Amino acid sequence: MSAEPIIEVHDLCNRFGAQVVHQNLHLQLLRGEVLGVVGGSGTGKSVLLRSILGLRQPTSGQIRVFGEDLLNLPPARRARMERRFGVLFQRGALFSSLTVTENIALPLIEHAGLPRPAAERLARVKLALVGLPLEAGGKYPGELSGGMVKRAALARALAMDPEILFLDEPTSGLDPIGAGAFDQLLRTLRDALGLSVLLVTHDLDVLYSLCDRVAVLARQRVLVADRLERVAAFDDPWIRDYFHGPRGRAAERAAAGAPGSP
Repeated sequence: MSAEPIIEVHDLCNRFGAQVVHQNLHLQLLRGEVLGVVGGSGTGKSVLLRSILGLRQPTSGQIRVFGEDLLNLPPARRARMERRFGVLFQRGALFSSLTVTENIALPLIEHAGLPRPAAERLARVKLALVGLPLEAGGKYPGELSGGMVKRAALARALAMDPEILFLDEPTSGLDPIGAGAFDQLLRTLRDALGLSVLLVTHDLDVLYSLCDRVAVLARQRVLVADRLERVAAFDDPWIRDYFHGPRGRAAERAAAGAPGSP
């Protein structure tokens, strides 16, 4: 992991009418790290993610990605920038009328201009990368289990060989075994592909097993962003309840007992 920031959010403000969701929000994603974003309901975790992705125009502030001002880039340059992103939405957001292979091939056809046969060959490579069998490519999303949908959506997020991976609640809806396997897959891919990852989650196991740093959203801003043990020690009521309640203690114990733990 490098100390070089590849995403820099400065003085971000997001308002919906009279409701202020973010005010004076600052955040950095460093190259090669996995940064987890947590916070209580209504703190604007998904709004922050959508702002960074360019899916929502903030009220004010600056978002720099790879040193460029994302909000003021000309459309063609912004489109090229966005090809360096991979996004896994909370429920997968696969097209139900397309097979898994067709879902993965679509960005390769639309954005990379590949002919369909070449795009589908690459799609099968991505399927193998995320641990799905070849026959899964011919199925429709409705025919897959929840864990397989997550992996298929991850394969599509990796289709364009992104440098930054954005994950919105990546283990939501998975059972503990499936969630643990998905965490392991993400760790392997991060290390193998050199990805930088920004993920929104409420899953304490994900924070302990996967994240290099954790950012806590509270009171319209990033309250603290640091290594998990320092965040957990931060003096704040929500942080105490979240990290030191029964689930937080269980996640910490599980992480401490995992192979390779100190």
